Amino acid sequence: MYHEGNRELQSRFGSEALADRLLEKVHRTAFTDADKAFIEGCSFFFLATADGEGQPDCSFKGGTPGFAKVVTPTLLVYPDYDGNGMFKSLGNVRVNPHVGLLFIMVGEKPRRLRVNGTAELSFDDPLLSCFPGGQMLVRITPTHIFPNCPRYIPQMQIVAPSVYVPQVECAPVEPGWKSSADFRDVVPPRKPTA
Repeated sequence: MYHEGNRELQSRFGSEALADRLLEKVHRTAFTDADKAFIEGCSFFFLATADGEGQPDCSFKGGTPGFAKVVTPTLLVYPDYDGNGMFKSLGNVRVNPHVGLLFIMVGEKPRRLRVNGTAELSFDDPLLSCFPGGQMLVRITPTHIFPNCPRYIPQMQIVAPSVYVPQVECAPVEPGWKSSADFRDVVPPRKPTA
């Protein structure tokens, strides 16, 4: 899990033994039942990708708790919902499947979990029907799963879910910018979803 750059800094700050112990005690390559419960209880995560030249991108992914699902110990899935049409993250996945996901739980007992792995886009996935509003499914095969110390997560609370999260049998709420004079003539019609 560690490369030369990691090891150089671990040596500089005297943390090699700690890094090795963390790898030994908390690193895994398959999701545990506790990982599944945590991930499926989150209403958001951050997705890091890079293009074919290694230029990074980070995006926010959100939905109702359970929108990211651990289907098997070696497979996590989540739906891609309608967005701004740039496809920065998922376009990166098409040319470089390596991804990093950071799940964070805020509140009285903050928690975070990192998942690194490879991603694949699935357009006709049978699981897509389980995700109202999903236009494609992203399938993640983990290579590194490990918790992170949550001590710097500020104490926060989620007041309400986003009104834009797709709901079963409800018309999607469109953001105002899509109907603005700057964009309405180029916004494609919304495609049917699961």
